[in-house]
This record gives sequence, structure tokens and C-alpha cells, in this order.
Amino acid sequence: MDYEDLIYDVTNMVATITINRPERMNAFRVNTYFEMIDALTTAGWDEDVAVIVITGAGGRAFGVGGDSGDKKSGRATRGTLGVPVEEIHSLIRDTPKPVIAKVNGFAIGGGNVMATICDMTICSDKSVFGQVGPKVGSVDPGFGTAYLSRIVGEKKAREIWYMCRRYSAQEALEMGLVNKVVPEADLDAEVDQWCAEIVERSPTAIAIAKRSFNADSENIKGIANMGFQTVAHYYATDEAKEGGNAFREKRKPDFRGALKKSKAAK
Repeated sequence: MDYEDLIYDVTNMVATITINRPERMNAFRVNTYFEMIDALTTAGWDEDVAVIVITGAGGRAFGVGGDSGDKKSGRATRGTLGVPVEEIHSLIRDTPKPVIAKVNGFAIGGGNVMATICDMTICSDKSVFGQVGPKVGSVDPGFGTAYLSRIVGEKKAREIWYMCRRYSAQEALEMGLVNKVVPEADLDAEVDQWCAEIVERSPTAIAIAKRSFNADSENIKGIANMGFQTVAHYYATDEAKEGGNAFREKRKPDFRGALKKSKAAK
């Protein structure tokens, strides 16, 4: 596949999709979203692919969500937020094959959400997980919150989103956010072994199992659609804009001041 932001490879019935923007910590720009949709669609319905692996290039990050250099006003006009992030979430869930997140480094923000949604997550011991949404005027109102709580529990999920702390690979394992932690040097071999075992399993049985797992939480997709619509309106507020402006200006945001200013102007 001829992609600008991704590397796509199929070997031994394993499709590996590598986010190839290491200079930006594998952050998604507008083009990345559309390439990821194409790659997931291709792999998801290729009969010669048994399992899909998503990873990040460079060894520093799995992904950190949207590229902070892209202003929301300049995004493409597709998807509720201007980029089709919800389509990627749906594709990871809807493909009838296991999707494994291979995490080496930072899985922060949208990168953490994507790793959460994947069927399984295997990471190196140098990996770091966490959310930044409320620090920069953003939030994932769907699988990134509601589905996360099913994985780590309500109390921990609320802590992750409200506090915006960083969690080590071992802490992620203990809370159930990842399936396995291995030394960085062993990560590729470990994921290869998991994939090799999946290749030997019945693809139809796995597809049925995945559909069954998803059925129990499919209502979150409806919550997400409604939530993203709300977030789209939130992004137009002074409060949300303050988060992005402060991040780019490398200062602490004054969310409450922006909110008061906005209310006073009404």
C-alpha cells in the first residue's frame, strides 16, 4: 500500500499497520485518519489476513491522538469533529478479526483510546498510558470513556480522565488496560507469538466471539455519536479554544476565566 503516514505489511497472515510519523510522536493529522480507515478496511476484509496489529514507528510512541499542529478549523469536513475518528473506532470493533495494539512508548490521549478499543494490547515495559483531554480542552465521549470504564472499572476510569495522570506499563497491566508487558527487546517476538496462535484458530469462531463481545457494549456507539455532537459544539467555545491556545503557547490554561468571559459576553 502506498501511504504517506502509514506502513502497511502483510506477513504470515498478519496485517501490521504502523503509524509512521515518529517526528510527531505518531500524532494523527487529517491525512492519517483517512489512511487508517483505508488500511483497516483493507485488512479487515482480506481473507488472507487473520489478525491485525496496530503499532507506532520510532520506538517513542504508539500514538498521542490528534496532531496539535492542526487547528480544528482547518480539518476536513468529514466526521462530527471534522475528522473521522469515530469511523476508526467503529472499524476496529467491526472488523471480524482480532485487532492487537502493539504499544512501545507513549499511548496518550487519542492513542490511549485506540489502544483501549483494540481487542488486546501488548506493550513494552517502557510504555506509558494516560489521558490529556481535560488539560487541553477536549474529551472522548464514547468508547474512550464508557468502554474504558468496563475495562478498568468506573472509579479508575474517572481518575484517568479527571486527573490526566501518566501510568506505567505495570500499572496499566494491574488495572487491566493491557494484556501483557514484556521487555522492549521482546515485544516484537511476543506479538508474533500471539498472532501465530490466532492464525491457527477458526476464523469464523473468532468472528462470532468478537461479535458477541461487541454486542454487550454496542450501545456505546450510540452514546458516542451523541457525545461527539456535543463535543463539536464544545470546540467552538472560548473554554475549549483556551486549551489549544495554552498548549501552543506553552502556558497553563485558564479554563475558568475563559468560561466566565464567555458567560459574561452572552
